[in-house]
Amino acid sequence: MTDAVCRSCARPLAGRDGRAGRSSVYCSAACRQKAYRERRAAPDGTVRGLIEDVGRQVEALVPQPPSVFYAGVSDLAASVGRLRRIARVARDTAQDDSVTRTAVTKEAGSPSPAVRPATGDAAAPHTTGPRTGDPHPSAPRTGDPHPSAPRTAPDETSRTRDSVTGDSVPRAAVPRDSAARDSVTRAAVTHDTVTQDTVTQDSGTQTPQEQVRLGEGDFAALVEPYRRELRVHCYRMAGSYDDAEDLVQETFLRAWRARDGFAGRASVRTWLYRIATNTCLDFQRRTARRPRRYEPLPGMNHGSAEPPARITWLQPYPDEELPSADEQPDALAVSRETMELVLLAAIQHLPPRQRAVLLLRDLVGLSAVETAQALEMTPASVNSALQRARPALRDRMPRRRSDWTAEADARERAVLGRYMAAAESLDLGAFTDLLSEDIRLTMPPNPYWFVGRAAITEFLSISLDPASPLFLGHWRHLPARANGHPAAGGYVRRPGTTVYRAQVLDVLRIEDDRVVEITSFEPHLFPAFGLPLRLPADR
Repeated sequence: MTDAVCRSCARPLAGRDGRAGRSSVYCSAACRQKAYRERRAAPDGTVRGLIEDVGRQVEALVPQPPSVFYAGVSDLAASVGRLRRIARVARDTAQDDSVTRTAVTKEAGSPSPAVRPATGDAAAPHTTGPRTGDPHPSAPRTGDPHPSAPRTAPDETSRTRDSVTGDSVPRAAVPRDSAARDSVTRAAVTHDTVTQDTVTQDSGTQTPQEQVRLGEGDFAALVEPYRRELRVHCYRMAGSYDDAEDLVQETFLRAWRARDGFAGRASVRTWLYRIATNTCLDFQRRTARRPRRYEPLPGMNHGSAEPPARITWLQPYPDEELPSADEQPDALAVSRETMELVLLAAIQHLPPRQRAVLLLRDLVGLSAVETAQALEMTPASVNSALQRARPALRDRMPRRRSDWTAEADARERAVLGRYMAAAESLDLGAFTDLLSEDIRLTMPPNPYWFVGRAAITEFLSISLDPASPLFLGHWRHLPARANGHPAAGGYVRRPGTTVYRAQVLDVLRIEDDRVVEITSFEPHLFPAFGLPLRLPADR
């Protein structure tokens, strides 16, 4: 037994008996669920309430025993971190509101903000179609903002897609002057207010009137808890860590602009996923990314196998940034098995709408009806898309998958250690002994690719041989984890220099104690993995 206690019931936690990995802070799944519900409900969902909660945590800190003190400090750090993220969202939404109001004033030809809508959203003149070239559409929803609200029949009028939430609204119903838009927006809010007395949401119970009056701080407190899982969702949709962060930020800005129309018929989580998915679909339309095959490069031995798929935008995702089981007890959407690079690469081959259906249904856990409402589809078409997406995904997955056990993790760490040691000692023989016969090496976004141990050995022999004119330099490595796999951050000290600089992040897929795939990424993401960009030469 240890001196650690459960954060929920204060019972002693069992020892880990030498097992590696993160220790649990709860004694059972029931305590974890209870703590999760308490965090969702406490204190009152407002910034003031969070600040008061931080104050209570500071007063409750007790230096002894050490385990209790550590748990208290960890909780305090988490609360302060959440408050900081909330402040960032509030700052960004306030800046967006200010910029949009300025744009509206200029478009109206008036030096004063007299044309600002009565509901609090800044409304720019609405076009007859989606503004796909504008990553931050400024037009608020003036049509039907709710999944269950009545819609105009398709034969009555043509339709256009709302630029904030992705909803389809009647083209003829979009007013062209600001006064008409204001009246429509007020009517939509009034309709929601009189038809629904109370709204039960993930963060507590609020009336629509209270929801409409949310300021920047309280809005940020409402949406910030979903940042991590939304970033994972956007990452799967886009395949890029950098793009995922931008898409989440755009999601929050769109939600801020559409906040007046949220009536609570769906949970905050479902509402945000709906906006995030349509944000990603708009992004896909703008970029038109399509996976292609690698092509042979002149004078380079790539091996005799078929060239693999080339996904130039593919980036790794740090395991440390995934929501923990404590944050999401039912975290299938962010589990290790659903974050593998091979799965992510396979998802990128699906058409964007099929990709969205698969993620919302199988990973996020939305029903067919909720998915249909989010994507402007019928439940039958959602089920049809899902039936096409699943076998297409399976066809691109490796036939054999890794076993997720503590023993397998220990073997992977041992292989990673030998991998890093062989590179640092420039031992090409020891390095190639770790590789499987049919190993695959790719380097997105670069055009280099190799299939087979012989081809990779030939490629590495030039850069690892100190006598070679193309000798790259001496190596150091730091371990990391990406997409549920072991990874190595490689630093190189080039001849004549004294500093090891970040060079490459290798993500390894290991089976039967052999490396079967290496995906090498550029070093600009090192900070996201907690890795420095330089190492001293005397390390």
